[in-house]
Amino acid sequence: MRHYCMSQQVWAAQALESFDAVVQATEGFRSRPGQRLMAEQVARTFSSATLGKVDADEDGCEAAPTRSIAVIQAGTGVGKSLAYCAPAIALALARGTRVLISTATVALQEQLVNKDLPALAARMHQPFKFALAKGRGRYVCKLKLDRLAGTGEAEEEADDDLFAEEEAAARAKRPRHETEARMQFYSTMAQTLSKGAWDGDRDSLDTPPEPEVWSPVAAEGASCTGKHCPAFSQCTYYDKRKELVGAQVIVANHDLLLSSLGARVLPELDNCLLVLDEAHHLPATALDQFACSMDLSRITWIERLASRGLRIGALLEVEEIADIPKHSAQLRQTLQDLARIVMDVYGAQLKSQPSAWGPARVRVPRGELPEPLIAPLGLLAASADGFLEALRAISKALRAEMRDKPDEAKRLSTLYAQIGMLAPRLEELHATAQLLLQDAPEGAVPAAKWFTLETDGDFIVVKAHASPILPGTTLRNHLWSAVRGAVLTSATLTSCGNFDFFLREAGLHGDEAATTLEVPSPFNYAAQGTLVAAETRAEPKNATQFTAEMVDALLHDIARVEYGALVLFTSREQMRQAVDALPTAMRSVVLVQNALPRTQLLKRHRERVENGEPSVIFGMQSFGEGLDLPGRLCESVFITKLPFAPPDDPVGEARAEWLRAVGRDPFSELVVPATAIRLAQWVGRAIRTEEDQAHVYCYDKRLTRTSYGQRLLKGLPPFALQQRAAL
Repeated sequence: MRHYCMSQQVWAAQALESFDAVVQATEGFRSRPGQRLMAEQVARTFSSATLGKVDADEDGCEAAPTRSIAVIQAGTGVGKSLAYCAPAIALALARGTRVLISTATVALQEQLVNKDLPALAARMHQPFKFALAKGRGRYVCKLKLDRLAGTGEAEEEADDDLFAEEEAAARAKRPRHETEARMQFYSTMAQTLSKGAWDGDRDSLDTPPEPEVWSPVAAEGASCTGKHCPAFSQCTYYDKRKELVGAQVIVANHDLLLSSLGARVLPELDNCLLVLDEAHHLPATALDQFACSMDLSRITWIERLASRGLRIGALLEVEEIADIPKHSAQLRQTLQDLARIVMDVYGAQLKSQPSAWGPARVRVPRGELPEPLIAPLGLLAASADGFLEALRAISKALRAEMRDKPDEAKRLSTLYAQIGMLAPRLEELHATAQLLLQDAPEGAVPAAKWFTLETDGDFIVVKAHASPILPGTTLRNHLWSAVRGAVLTSATLTSCGNFDFFLREAGLHGDEAATTLEVPSPFNYAAQGTLVAAETRAEPKNATQFTAEMVDALLHDIARVEYGALVLFTSREQMRQAVDALPTAMRSVVLVQNALPRTQLLKRHRERVENGEPSVIFGMQSFGEGLDLPGRLCESVFITKLPFAPPDDPVGEARAEWLRAVGRDPFSELVVPATAIRLAQWVGRAIRTEEDQAHVYCYDKRLTRTSYGQRLLKGLPPFALQQRAAL
């Protein structure tokens, strides 16, 4: 044990030495005490975690591994990428393990892989390899592409045509010119892929296609036969997987991390060093990953899946297929019964909602399903389970056949894919039924359950949905139970001045392995920036009067913008009214989100500012985070209204309902802390370097006039505060 403790100290010291050496070798080196403080914490955390197999103690019992998790808020300008990369990679090399970095956005993934890691590799004494990990669906399936592009060999049997049914049905719904355009697109993709002019990655196309165009050619796990596929040697996805095998540093994203738990796609979490950057996104990603839904109306796929299962199972003499007709018929009948019962119980509420607002929705109060739904859902879950068992038997037989008959790989791969393309729908149906049936014991946390109604042409579509409501519980059960060493970091992890909200949301509250550290920004906010609390006479809750008055004040202020500015809105309607009110002379100055693609809009903004012209961006939430516009590119940030996100989605509603039921206040406990993090992100667009000077305007008087506004202020950088009365 003493030897292990000494090793920890040596590892940590060596990791910091490596960090210091990299910093000193960096041109334009400037000492950043906060950056080194963060590097020290990263080194301590990763050196103390027990990785891999745990040795038995003197009694032969397996000792409990040491878990070590650091939650680090690193303010803008700290240089957190270097602060975690350098010590983590040095430690991984010393310990013979790997670093897994997970981000929330593609932009940060690309920055790490294309800029930060190459620069670090050039300065570190020990060489290391790094690779980018993406979900399988980001890559093209060559078999599917060849088939749709018309470049593949004709199948021996029409019945084995994987795409025939889906393709014919899809074409029937599309105008002829659109179908022809798609075929031309697929043909061009196939040609560029075969010539080596394209690597098969959706993101590297000049113009990434819309999801409905990409989906038919995307690689999917359920329909993939791996090494048995005849196109395996040319498979983009597996080529990228090979790169991961040889890499000491893998850059993934939160979606892939959570969706691949237990799937061996990424390094095993008990034997690697995990860094979660942009960690404030992790709770929301977890809720998205573990939510599920099922379509109660469009069910013809069940018959197709049953037909394929029976035909393929018969070819392989699989006995378990005998019950497929029974399961299939039961599923179809039960889904129809459920759709009818949902409309009987909730139809009046669903039909009364305006269709212009999107799918009509009704939530099940307290997660307590009406009695008529319970028995059908139980029958549905049982039938789906039986059907899935039969499909697993067929898949097992197919894999065995592929091993024994490699010369029939193409035919067998097609048969495997025929089942695999539809099986995930059955798995989702089974999971949704189970979560809907889940009862919460007295005092326990219920799942959110709701139903939606929408139209597809002349067809009415009823869907059932279910989701956990506490991301922390989900992450504790599925992620942290597997992790030994982790660092979670972001510029915004504290809320209203403390870490409590994030720790609860992330499932680390009360976890003895977790420590927190707040590393302040090196910027002198009081000298570099001013927060102007510009009041209105109207109350922000009175949307009509407030928006009119706010727009007048906004136009007065942006008329004085000399270079770059960013205006952040809380709703599309609010932004529309501001655009409509722009005087003619100012319209050429304003760039509105979605009027141009984001990259083009930002390029035009930079060009204007570089030419000495004023340029003002009007944007919403997606422009309030991750946007880096230093210096003159953003000398003013205008926040039109506090970015409250009331819990009005089904999951938020269910959570607020549960909090009230147990005597807690959703506004204080959920809404205010979440708003604090969002507001800190918005305000963070203003000061990006140590030379920046900027003003932040907020037109919502609740920021200074309410007790919760004072809580929000605690979470913001210490700008000089200037209060301005209504104009």
